[in-house]
Amino acid sequence: MALKSRMAPSDVRDRGVTHPVRARRTRYSVLGWGVGDLWMFGDVVLAHDFSFLAEGETGGGADALSAHPPEGASHPPTSTVDAISSRKEDDFVSSAHREDRSLASVTPNELAARLTDYLAGVDVPLADVELDLSWATPFQRAVADALRDVPRGEVVTYGELSALAGYPGAARAAGSFCAGNRFALIVPCHRVVGAAGIGGYGATGVGVKRRLLALEGVVL
Repeated sequence: MALKSRMAPSDVRDRGVTHPVRARRTRYSVLGWGVGDLWMFGDVVLAHDFSFLAEGETGGGADALSAHPPEGASHPPTSTVDAISSRKEDDFVSSAHREDRSLASVTPNELAARLTDYLAGVDVPLADVELDLSWATPFQRAVADALRDVPRGEVVTYGELSALAGYPGAARAAGSFCAGNRFALIVPCHRVVGAAGIGGYGATGVGVKRRLLALEGVVL
């Protein structure tokens, strides 16, 4: 795994006032898969993009990018970190997470290593990673939480996902959330399938979705 980290400006909103913060960008490469970009503030993930390799490519280090853009945010996150902490010991953490979810403190390099192991087929924990969801609507937060609770090796339909989130009948909206997922792999949208088949996976392509599911023992 090749790693490259640097600091980049982001914004934090405090009662309507925007303040600059320094978000850390960590770029890493995974042989045979592509290049990931993690944007973090402390141990809170602001965004995670992954540029998957085109079929037949093999990868070439942390500066190599696929021709296929990842799903979700494609630019450095801004105005996403909640300035009001949900944990008293932290200055800036997201207040948008389930109260019953046990959260782990993880560094960018540690999380990049976890994601690399995941793509190697290792069953690693990702549901305990804290995400910034201060930008999200209540519906989007509920869908993100419900999706993170879908176990490895299982799939749900978009209709089932919306029902699990407490919004039955909102399958189309759940699909829109997945299409704009800014936390690739960490919020596992590849585990959401269509009612009559595997469903889509945006510009990344169904082939990558099948590969990700196959890592988890699901063949579709």
